[in-house]
Amino acid sequence: MRRLAPLLCLLAFASPTAAALESDTVARAAMVTDLTTGIVLLEKNADDPLPPASMSKLMTINMVFEALQAGRLAMSDEFRTSARAAGMGGSKMFIRDGESVSVENLLRGVIVQSGNDAAVALAEGMSGTEEAFARRMNERAPRIGLTNSTFANATGWPHPEHRMSVRDIAALSARLATAFPEYLPMFAETEFAWDGIVQRNRNPLLGLGLGVDGLKTGHTSEAGYGLAATAARGNRRVVTVVAGLESPAQRKREAERLVNWAFRAFELHASYEAGRQIAEVPVWIGAEPLVPVAPARDAAFLAPVGERARLSVAYAAPVPAPIAEGDRVGELRIEAPGMAPVSIPLVAMRAVAEGGFAVRVRAAIRSLWDGGGGGE
Repeated sequence: MRRLAPLLCLLAFASPTAAALESDTVARAAMVTDLTTGIVLLEKNADDPLPPASMSKLMTINMVFEALQAGRLAMSDEFRTSARAAGMGGSKMFIRDGESVSVENLLRGVIVQSGNDAAVALAEGMSGTEEAFARRMNERAPRIGLTNSTFANATGWPHPEHRMSVRDIAALSARLATAFPEYLPMFAETEFAWDGIVQRNRNPLLGLGLGVDGLKTGHTSEAGYGLAATAARGNRRVVTVVAGLESPAQRKREAERLVNWAFRAFELHASYEAGRQIAEVPVWIGAEPLVPVAPARDAAFLAPVGERARLSVAYAAPVPAPIAEGDRVGELRIEAPGMAPVSIPLVAMRAVAEGGFAVRVRAAIRSLWDGGGGGE
C-alpha cells in the first residue's frame, strides 16, 4: 500500500502577533467572506432563513443584470409603469402611474433609493406580473447557489414565505460584485434624482474611506436593520452581511467594525497561480522518475496578522505511471492558526509514460528490498 508522503515548507512571518478585533457580533445573523480567497472569516446563524427586507432586492437586481448581460434587455428599454407599482408604500422612487421609465432609471431607483415602486415596475416589465417574476426568482435561486431562499415578491415586502439566509445574501452579493463588474459602479452612486426629487444612497458605509462600493440595506419591523456590503482594498475584496440589528446607528457601527476587522485582522500570505510549478512528485514505474505539479486553479490564502502559515504538498507516493497531463496527482494544503485548512488540487504538468523493462525490473527489486523479501 502506498503511503502518504508530505513535503513540508514553513512560511514564517516575523511580525509579532497582532491582537485581532473581537470576532463576534451583536447582529442576529452575520457572515463575512473574503472573496479573494473564498475563506469565510465569520458566520453566525448563517443558514437560518430570515426575513431579508430590502436586501432581497439584490435578487431582483441580479435577474435584471442577467437579462442585460445576455442581451435580452437593454438599459434604454422602457417599461410603462402600472398603478400597482406607482402605489407601492415604503421606500419609493416616486414613479407615476402610466409613465414610461427606462430600465437604467428603474435600476437606479432600486439600487440607490431602494424604491419598492421601481422594483415592482421592473418585475412587471420583465415577467408581466410581480407574482410571475417571484416564481422566476425561485426557479433561478438554487441554480446560482442560493439554498435557503424563497421569494414571494420583488421588494422584500413582509410576507411569511419571503425568506433568505445571510449565507445566501452573501453569496448573491459576491455574485453581483464579481459577475457583473460593468454594473457594480451603480451601487456606489451617492444620490439619484427622479421627477425633481433627490434621494441619497441608503448605504451608510459609502464615503467613509472603508473601500465600500455597494450593496444594499434593508429594514422592516420584523427583520430589524440589515446591510449587505462589499469593499475592496488593495488586492482583496470582502463581503459583509449583518441582519437583525436594532437601529440604523447600530447597523452602521457593526457593519463598519466588521469590514475593518476583515481587512485589519487578516493578511494575504500565500498566492499560487494555476499552471505554475510548485513541486515535483516521484513516479512509480515511469519513463521519468519525477513529474512536475502545479495548482489546478489560482488560489490564495489568508492568515491572521502576525501568525504563521504552513504549506504542504501531499500525494500518494510514488504516483503510478502512466500519467496524463492534467491528471490530479496530489493536493496543496495550507494551514494557519485559527483558520480552516484549504486544499487545492495539484495536477501533472506533463505526461509520463510507463517505464520499459529495465525500469520495471529495478522497481520490482526495490519493492522486494523495501518489503524485506517476505511477508504473510
